[in-house]
Amino acid sequence: MNPLRIGMLTPSSNTVLEPVTTQMLKDLPDVTAHFSRFRVTAIGLDAALLNQFDDRPMMTAAELLADAKVDVIVWNGTSAGWLGLDSDRRLCERITEVTGIKASTSVLALFDVMHQRRESRIGLASPYTSDVQAAIIESFANEGIEVICERHQGIRDNFSFSQVGPETIAGMVAELVPSQPDSVAVFCTNLAGAPLVDKLEAAYGIAIHDSVATAIYGALATIGYDCSHVKGFGKMFSKA
Repeated sequence: MNPLRIGMLTPSSNTVLEPVTTQMLKDLPDVTAHFSRFRVTAIGLDAALLNQFDDRPMMTAAELLADAKVDVIVWNGTSAGWLGLDSDRRLCERITEVTGIKASTSVLALFDVMHQRRESRIGLASPYTSDVQAAIIESFANEGIEVICERHQGIRDNFSFSQVGPETIAGMVAELVPSQPDSVAVFCTNLAGAPLVDKLEAAYGIAIHDSVATAIYGALATIGYDCSHVKGFGKMFSKA
């Protein structure tokens, strides 16, 4: 039987999502991940940086993944946080229209997880600047999710997100927990939060939804794979 192939659209300067995805799938011998990059170097709300997420380079990368006959194509990035979720919805529609392949995204999967778990008041941890964080909070509110507490690092350079250490990520989560959100979103696919999730959930008794993990969740759920086979990366993968 051929393995299920997941195609990942990947920001060019991201160094976290590929090794973390590999780590998450290592115990699933029937699933493989394949990556296609397009240029993303910084995150901001000015026109030049917003244009990085134009459909054209993303579609070119998606069509290259289609050559590998992947079963699903996933945008492993969080741009819909500040662009609005409709940007991801349109992207998925376009990918399927052009390639005939099902599509998902990290952000759409996050909202699926939150809705399934009846989470509407969340904490938000990110590496982004204040204006980007504010745009994310507004986009979430437009979709019925209230960010009741947040922490961010004020970083603009995309590569530098990967340099945020585990102590800093864990510290942001720890500062959000006292506000008693339904869950915490570690929101950035170049932030190495997924390997910390198991310990953080055990320590605080709260669900932690990492963006690389939600991309995997969205990919597997889209192709009807039993997500509970993924162990150690969050309550989202539990059938409970």
